Amino acid sequence: MAVKLHSTARGKGPPVVLLHGLFGSGSNLGALSRALQDSFTVYSVDLPNHGDSDWLEDADLGSTAGAVGDWLSHQGLAPAQFVGHSLGGKVAMQLALAQPEKVAALVAADIAPVAYPPHHDAVFAALDAVAAAQCPARQAAAEIMGRHLQEEQVIQFLLSNLRRDDRGIYRWRFNLEGLKRGYTAVRAEPTGHRAFPGPVLFIKGGDSDYIRAEHRSRILSLFPAAEMKIMPGCGHWLHVQRPSLFNSLVRRFLRDALP
Repeated sequence: MAVKLHSTARGKGPPVVLLHGLFGSGSNLGALSRALQDSFTVYSVDLPNHGDSDWLEDADLGSTAGAVGDWLSHQGLAPAQFVGHSLGGKVAMQLALAQPEKVAALVAADIAPVAYPPHHDAVFAALDAVAAAQCPARQAAAEIMGRHLQEEQVIQFLLSNLRRDDRGIYRWRFNLEGLKRGYTAVRAEPTGHRAFPGPVLFIKGGDSDYIRAEHRSRILSLFPAAEMKIMPGCGHWLHVQRPSLFNSLVRRFLRDALP
């Protein structure tokens, strides 16, 4: 059965597809969407197991990218330019390697095509605790999460994924159990039979360690035309911490990559 993905479209022009990170939704790159809408038709997509999209019980990079590729074909948008943050960047890279005819260019925001060690234990503990508590108020969920997580920005980001059910209980709208089962699989490196020859931009948060010097050889082996930009004064949430600079870098790259 085909996986249905929820998306919104804004603007007019060549298609650009925005893909969010783990635990997110299509609205997370809203500032970038608004910055591009005068020159592009911007599609903000909820990945499988996220937002209002269908759930994939056994999600890995291949099946997630495949769902995005099927959605792209159904919409008649291929080839399109892609911008992905974190997990969304990995999904875009996997799609470019597996189905290069569907990707005109891509921006990978603070993520490299490598396998990452697990580092979301505290997040999953917080999410599980909120789910078990069946909170009748958002503030109660925030207090529970504060026992597991220190960063207020992360707590507020996760709280944006709460939705009240018909009994007045706040529940996660993403597939928490599915995300836990697929966590190892989505941390894997993107793979393909050959390198992607098209234009690619990697943007690194200057204070982030998601893209490291030792990743350069792997990046160039898979994406030989890749460029790299570093945004000083921000970490992994570079599109939130310095939105004007991030939007400017992405906009310039996408416009230059047009045929």
